Amino acid sequence: MDIISLREFCLSLPKVTEDVKWEKNLCFLIGEKMFCVASLEGKFSFSFKVMEEDFEELCSLNGIIPAPYLARYKWVLVQNPDGFSDKKWQEYIEQSYGLIKSNLPKNVLKKLSEE
Repeated sequence: MDIISLREFCLSLPKVTEDVKWEKNLCFLIGEKMFCVASLEGKFSFSFKVMEEDFEELCSLNGIIPAPYLARYKWVLVQNPDGFSDKKWQEYIEQSYGLIKSNLPKNVLKKLSEE
């Protein structure tokens, strides 16, 4: 997984937008809520939300830590993307997309479905 393949995958998901935040992070959003954040500076890394039951297990793996500022919401920071195949990372990112989308307000979901 690299920034190009991550970006292509995230933008392939329905109704996803992207934005650069904090001058050095490429953020992928659904309904204006982030589901994946990638570094644009330094060594490539990315963060995403995981299911509560997967959080501890993933954080115990080499190259994955609780995401700074977002760990309490069960986000992980992948510092070494070589730990899994692109397909496995895509599964986790798609799951993050679904977790964030499922918590969007009904009026936002309705607006997304009308676009």
